[in-house]
Amino acid sequence: MCGIVAYVGQREAYPVVLKGLKRLEYRGYDSAGVALINDGSLKVYKKQGKVAELEDFVTGKNLSSQIAIGHTRWATHGEPCDRNAHPHLSGDGKLAMVHNGIIENYAQLKQELLKKGHTFTSDTDTEVLMHFIEEIKHSNQCGTEEAMRIALKRVVGAYVILIVDQDNPGTLLAARKGSPLVIGVGKGEHFLASDASPIVEYTKEVVYVNDYEIAILRADELILKNISNEVQTPYIQKLDIELAAIEKGGYDHFMLKEIFEQPQTIFDSLRGRLDAKQGTLTLGGIRGEYEDMLKNAKRIIMVACGTSWHAGLIAEYVIEELCRIPVEVEYASEFRYRNPVIGEGDVIIAISQSGETADTLVAIEAAKKKGAIILGVCNVVGSSIARLSHAGAYTHAGPEIGVASTKAFTAQLAVLNMIALKIAKDRGTITDQRYQYLLNELDAISDKVATALKLSDSIAAIAAKYKDARDFLYLGRGYNFPVALEGALKLKEISYIHAEGYPAAEMKHGPIALVDEHLPVVFVATKDSYYEKIVSNIQEIKARKGKVIAVVTEGDETIRGLADDVIVVPEADELVAPILSVIPMQLLAYHVGVQKGYDVDKPRNLAKSVTVE
Repeated sequence: MCGIVAYVGQREAYPVVLKGLKRLEYRGYDSAGVALINDGSLKVYKKQGKVAELEDFVTGKNLSSQIAIGHTRWATHGEPCDRNAHPHLSGDGKLAMVHNGIIENYAQLKQELLKKGHTFTSDTDTEVLMHFIEEIKHSNQCGTEEAMRIALKRVVGAYVILIVDQDNPGTLLAARKGSPLVIGVGKGEHFLASDASPIVEYTKEVVYVNDYEIAILRADELILKNISNEVQTPYIQKLDIELAAIEKGGYDHFMLKEIFEQPQTIFDSLRGRLDAKQGTLTLGGIRGEYEDMLKNAKRIIMVACGTSWHAGLIAEYVIEELCRIPVEVEYASEFRYRNPVIGEGDVIIAISQSGETADTLVAIEAAKKKGAIILGVCNVVGSSIARLSHAGAYTHAGPEIGVASTKAFTAQLAVLNMIALKIAKDRGTITDQRYQYLLNELDAISDKVATALKLSDSIAAIAAKYKDARDFLYLGRGYNFPVALEGALKLKEISYIHAEGYPAAEMKHGPIALVDEHLPVVFVATKDSYYEKIVSNIQEIKARKGKVIAVVTEGDETIRGLADDVIVVPEADELVAPILSVIPMQLLAYHVGVQKGYDVDKPRNLAKSVTVE
């Protein structure tokens, strides 16, 4: 959500920033803009639409500069249009700012500024903050850095802001609270971005900016301060990603590439942790007192959003089955606001691909204040959730560029299964035989996923049959019910077809009224303890002339004889089967979206990293 890129150094800044904005297009946006300083003058260029439209707009203009900030906007305050695009200028035109986040008290600040004679050209909270900083600078007769620091003490909300100052053409100012910001450290140059993807081709040395920190950057200098103006020591880390990981690598879309990467990303999630031959499982990020707290937990609460919430639902089934600990799965966006009952010793597992999901961050901050233990399960090293958590595990899925999550989901399931097995072993709620069997099943799942991916062409043929349907219904039971939810979500995200996921048994309590000869019904019906029941549910749909697409286990002839279309996946234990049965859901959504002519990597209205509540 909103991409930010900036550069200060010896290179031409505009090409660096433009390429960075293209790297961040996956985050979702509706307009783009840049600000730079040349010939002693601050220039701002911005345009509604794609980065390519901005690129066309500036053709022929003098863009030579060694400092620039850039932005891709996902609209919050004000409709997508040129005047609401970032960067935004101060009233005197000497300061330009880009902003990711939401300023919650902007209306109050705006009224104060209007009374002081300020005028505004946009509907955004960002322009209000820019004018507020300008007002403080002039009224206090101080520098831009000091004015920014004072202003941010009044601000309520989340932000990353970057400012360039015409009167200080070699200096970039940045500040962060609640939204991600990473600084790339080069030789005589610095790069800033919302994540590492625009930085990785220039340097592997980065600094992750913490909440309430302000960065002052020049070509050869990085100063980090807290909001109280105390100098902080930057902690430089090494990036663990390669440029190839953020490129398509010959695939038509990032989404398809990431679907097909899953045998490797699942393997990477397990590598160094699970050793099936030795019968061992090691989670280095959950040790000592936190390992004991997890083992002795009276209750586990999972907080997440979207696809990560579905991963939590599956983990709820697995943990309660293996560990006999009660588990609740909460939408992070609701968790904070309903005044949940949380006590010391409760374990909160926060699940997030980006590690920056605003709703999840706010939820765990509230839980942490009440004494809960926070375990983070996220993909991005150095992310906010990772740093806020007491302990946890990275999923090691690598950069996920497609907006609709695929490989991150299966990596989350792999990690959550390992956490469940670890707790069960430590608590003694699983037999040695069952423990070893499930280690073997988890160890083998990568190869089974590779087998399932060979079905892509046949799933494309099924997609062609149903791509013009107005609605889909997805049904599953037990461990496969959240897979049905995930399948419906993927179809909605990628093809814009209305789809609903339900527990198959609930279908007769309302949704069955929708069933007729025009409704495709997708059953996740792999062999498990619910199998006989779901066969009955399929028969109920067929009796009403519904079109049945069934994901089944190899060798299943019963459902093959009932369904209109079948997708056959390898056999797997029902606890790990969701890692496998979700693959056809991802491929079906992908092929329907492509066949309908949509950009499946950047579906409309969606953002990859949702950094506003």
